[in-house]
Amino acid sequence: MATATRRARSNQETAVNVVRGPPARGDGKTVASPLTSEQVWRKVTKASFAVLSYVTPAGEPRSSGVVYKVVGRRLYVAVAPDSWKAKHVAASGRVAVTVMVRRGGVLSLVAPIPPATVSFHGAAIVHAADSPEIRPLVKELLRLVPPERRASASIVEVIPEGAFLTYGVGVSLKKMLDPTAAQGRVAVG
Repeated sequence: MATATRRARSNQETAVNVVRGPPARGDGKTVASPLTSEQVWRKVTKASFAVLSYVTPAGEPRSSGVVYKVVGRRLYVAVAPDSWKAKHVAASGRVAVTVMVRRGGVLSLVAPIPPATVSFHGAAIVHAADSPEIRPLVKELLRLVPPERRASASIVEVIPEGAFLTYGVGVSLKKMLDPTAAQGRVAVG
């Protein structure tokens, strides 16, 4: 577990804050994205629902919808200590996350506007809710855990690494119709 934390911190410290988008043409060249790491973090912090993906010890992929809270550029998710999520995430220490970002305002109520997304991978550490690493965050994480489960919950700490892959973030709704124009890549920073 400590190794995963050191590796994650090392990757964060060496991440180049270069903002790149998808290939603009078929020539493999990339174009600068108008998004910054700060803008993407604001979107991730404002949202609260994500899909958490992980791999079982047998190598089978799994994903689960989760409610999360961002504290200090890390995501925290409450899970039951005996759940498959807790067991599988603890075994591998690796996850992928996709955050849905609501788009379209009132228009999304009448038109089929898909959510924008922010995806990333990262290191994950499963903590007991009363662990020394989590105790200072208890007030900020209270809404994640029902009162009757606070003493027994496990908290998954997700440390994003590498780059955010975005779809439909920072582009017009019309550009979302063009997959190439709607994609972006921004260093986690």
